[in-house]
Amino acid sequence: MPAGRTRTPRNTLSPELIVRTALDLMEAQGNDAFSLRGLAAELGVGPMALYTYFRNKDDLYDAVRDHLMALVPGVPEDAPWPDQVRAVCRGLRRLMLQHPCLAQLLASRPLSGHETARVAEGLLGVLRSAGFDKETAARTHTTLFTYVLGATSWEIQMAAERGNPEGWRRLRTTMATLSPEEFPTVVELAPELSRTTGGDEQFDYGLDLLLAGLQQQVRTPS
Repeated sequence: MPAGRTRTPRNTLSPELIVRTALDLMEAQGNDAFSLRGLAAELGVGPMALYTYFRNKDDLYDAVRDHLMALVPGVPEDAPWPDQVRAVCRGLRRLMLQHPCLAQLLASRPLSGHETARVAEGLLGVLRSAGFDKETAARTHTTLFTYVLGATSWEIQMAAERGNPEGWRRLRTTMATLSPEEFPTVVELAPELSRTTGGDEQFDYGLDLLLAGLQQQVRTPS
């Protein structure tokens, strides 16, 4: 065992401790570098001890994702349905920005976990109460979820690029070397494009576009 690391006392290992420690490691190292062997070493136990609680790494990933998804705020009551949708989508985005590993977990295993179903239940309930039929509610839920996941994953990646001097240099070099003759509009709008890589304003812009279309659909049902 590495110096300075203490062994977890006997009989204190638990699913909750394993999940919290796994989350800490994912956030410190990234999901790709995470391993059960490294987690066991962090906990001061043998790797086989983890299999008492989790069948494999995917099982543990699902538990970490459920732990985080339980933090998504519930649907606010006594608000118009568009504001309820906004609150759910903003809450999920905020959680992914706080815990970037969640975006990767949701993208890799989107249909697993009770807490993911809880969030879906809240959003689908809002849509059904707003008057969407079953098919439209399901399609709308999927559209909203994939928008939040895609937009936030992009924002996380762009923030990482900007925070990495080499990545930021590559991005600036790419934009600076674009031919105005071949890409006139991209070059013209480069300053504006640089302001659309993330942030509350950009996220809300896309969400408002979706909601505007949804409100029109409710007013003029097929």
